[in-house]
Amino acid sequence: MEFKVVPGDLTKLDTGAIIVCHFEGEAKPGGLLARVDQALGGEVSRLIADGVIKGKPGEVNLINTLGRLPAPRVAVVGLGKAAEANANRVRSAIGEACRALRRAGARKLAAAVTRDWGVPKTEAVAQAMVEGSLLGLYAFRQHITKPAEYKDVEEFRLVVPKRFQRQAIDDGVRVGRAVAEATLMCRDMVNEPANVLTPSELAARAKRMADTHGVECTILEREQMRELGMGGLLGVSQGSVQPPKFIILRYWGTGRKQTPIGFVGKGITFDSGGISLKQAEGMGDMKEDMAGGAAVICAMRAVAELKLKVNVLGLIPTTENLPGGSAQRPGDIVKFMNGKTAEIISTDAEGRLILADALSYARKEGVSPVIDLATLTGACMVALGDLYTGAFSNKKELLDEVVKAGEAAGEKYWPLPLVEEYKEQIKSDVADQKNAGARYGGAITAALFLAEFTEDTPWVHLDIAGPVRSDKDRGHLVKGATGVGVRTLVNFAAERAKG
Repeated sequence: MEFKVVPGDLTKLDTGAIIVCHFEGEAKPGGLLARVDQALGGEVSRLIADGVIKGKPGEVNLINTLGRLPAPRVAVVGLGKAAEANANRVRSAIGEACRALRRAGARKLAAAVTRDWGVPKTEAVAQAMVEGSLLGLYAFRQHITKPAEYKDVEEFRLVVPKRFQRQAIDDGVRVGRAVAEATLMCRDMVNEPANVLTPSELAARAKRMADTHGVECTILEREQMRELGMGGLLGVSQGSVQPPKFIILRYWGTGRKQTPIGFVGKGITFDSGGISLKQAEGMGDMKEDMAGGAAVICAMRAVAELKLKVNVLGLIPTTENLPGGSAQRPGDIVKFMNGKTAEIISTDAEGRLILADALSYARKEGVSPVIDLATLTGACMVALGDLYTGAFSNKKELLDEVVKAGEAAGEKYWPLPLVEEYKEQIKSDVADQKNAGARYGGAITAALFLAEFTEDTPWVHLDIAGPVRSDKDRGHLVKGATGVGVRTLVNFAAERAKG
């Protein structure tokens, strides 16, 4: 889709459809919508009075202009209450509107970048519009041979007043496009079936991304992992014929003496549970168990494309977790890169094992802070559902920083405690730790396990098991993989780049 920033009047624009907004609780149209209403002979006012247009979040009403405006259709989108206006409401509304207009056959769309949207910074409005349109129109059709029932939207024009700060709008479009396209790349990877996206293929895609965007990429093979003592990653990989990979991405945005920040992502390309086999129902979704790793790869892409002045180290341990004849067994003891050991209670608690080696590697490299993302526990989904990511940290200020970066992306995080008393659950009689505790507090004991490998390094653990996928289209999210975490990481790096 092509984005164009053009000066002018949205109501006089000849395009397939225009998008305008309305706030919940407002009895009359205001701003640009009032001018649209006037041109349509009061039709918008009548629809508001009749309760058709309510302005609720997610609401889209299409109005045929019958030749009274150059554009044949107007989409009136709801933004909720004006007091709650923010960029994410804009992003979500644009996503809903774009899908509705695509269904209606519109190929060229336009919206005005003004304060009508309730967001004071026009740069933020432009960015939200670009993100909302790209994310909302996403479809994963790589393995569908039948043509789509719709035609793709070709153009989105961002209309601005004749007097405006062109550079700010252009920056918003540039940033919005970079982070949205990185998120779409992440969705593509997470949606891929496991027979396509093997550990080797994930590594190959990371390498192609790195070569394209000027990121250093190193792929460690099994023998190198042995030399480093990565017993966690090697142990999980034992049951699969697919070789494990350890992906290392380095982005240098400033002087190499500056300590890099670290992004670590879990890369289990398929998780059967190993010997501790999962139930058959829903196992197909376990192709998504590499979503944390995909988020790191794609965040590195956006960081590099935006040329952020910050150094970043991305680490993705990747393997399958299968119950082959040589698979790791409950009762086994593994030794990690940092020399610590763990007794395997459940082979289905494998994500923390591969992350332990990755976090140990991050400490060896001296990065600070470290943020890891993982579809780690069903317990976190039980606690928070499918909208919130569970967030754990050994430093409150860092956690607040990550949560703020997520809020700007429209991604929801809920802080959960590292309860010292729960360590008793993962205490082992034969090793330093057990890899799983009791049924209750499972997300916390998993985080406590990981904390042993970060020690005093400032660290945030994000359990993205819930929001990794959406079961329906809603706003800028579509059914399937969401790409959660990409934009949060990019926002975090962008703020760090500001110093």
